[in-house]
Amino acid sequence: MAIFDIKNVKIRGISACVPHRVEYNRDSKLLTPEELEKYIATTGIEKRHCAVHDGSICTSDLCVKAADKLISDLEWDKNEIDALVFVCHTTDYKLPATACCIQHRLGLRDSCMAFDITLGCSGFVYGLSVIGSLLSGGTLRKALLLVGNTQSFYASPEDKSLALLFGDAGTVTAFEYNPDNADKLQLDLCTDGSGKDFLIVPDGGCRNPFTVESLNMENFDGGIKRSRIHEKMDGLEVFSFSFTRIPKTMSRFIEHFQLNANEIDYLCLHQANKYLCEKIRKKLNFPEYKTPYNIQEYGNTSGATIPLLMVTELKKELTSRPLKLLCSGFGVGLSWGVAYLTTNNIVVSDLQEI
Repeated sequence: MAIFDIKNVKIRGISACVPHRVEYNRDSKLLTPEELEKYIATTGIEKRHCAVHDGSICTSDLCVKAADKLISDLEWDKNEIDALVFVCHTTDYKLPATACCIQHRLGLRDSCMAFDITLGCSGFVYGLSVIGSLLSGGTLRKALLLVGNTQSFYASPEDKSLALLFGDAGTVTAFEYNPDNADKLQLDLCTDGSGKDFLIVPDGGCRNPFTVESLNMENFDGGIKRSRIHEKMDGLEVFSFSFTRIPKTMSRFIEHFQLNANEIDYLCLHQANKYLCEKIRKKLNFPEYKTPYNIQEYGNTSGATIPLLMVTELKKELTSRPLKLLCSGFGVGLSWGVAYLTTNNIVVSDLQEI
């Protein structure tokens, strides 16, 4: 099992950025007014911050804005940053790696290692494991974890199952090697690639290269119309996976590390949709008041949901007292993970917009 501790690492700060442009779900003509109210009541999503799909705002732009703000707030010397990891599947280009572009845009030294990780909803938890492992030995001292997606780009505007679900965001979390004042960081990472077709953009990669036919819009059951360059979701399979695997993995995690659930300050779940998250919370017998949400304002921002949640809902407490957080990200891959982390008066930048 990929279940392990990471030592000697401290979380120093976190920031996030969203597009200024807002889409209000109640303004949508895709559903009837009655259907819209039911959709909002089920998913919890009233509005979403979405980039215009013309290349003017990419995930990298959101992350760079957030990173510049956080580096300034931390008063870090950019020449001391040793690593930059960018977790995203809405990258700027097929190649080069977007992390290389971001390293240059941030003005980091050329001895800073930078690379991409192509993950979605589980990206923040997986990113914690990578950054933590890089720093724990002490050779590298400071690092940035950038997690984000402009997920709305992949949703067909005529897909009733996805068009009103996704928002866009970029986040940055800063870490340093600090063996004398380290935070707890414990992880459990899981994968089931047999479910790859449950969340997939079929065309545009090397397996199914883009062709003219990739643009053809097709009709599907449930009022769904999309092409093969749009995201396809099997909602029933995704719900079944999330509702069965996530509580089971989290319960195993709590038992393995002998955590006292009553001492956990907050349960930070991937903001998939409110109905699903509430099902998971109740199955874990976790208190409602310890389970924050921001999905009503930002929608499902893929891998960015957990750090964005920390910025928008937990800033006051993160900056003023120690916290114990239990986090879980889950989705496309299928990939999921659980993280237990402690923080102690970290820097949380004001939410940025572009």
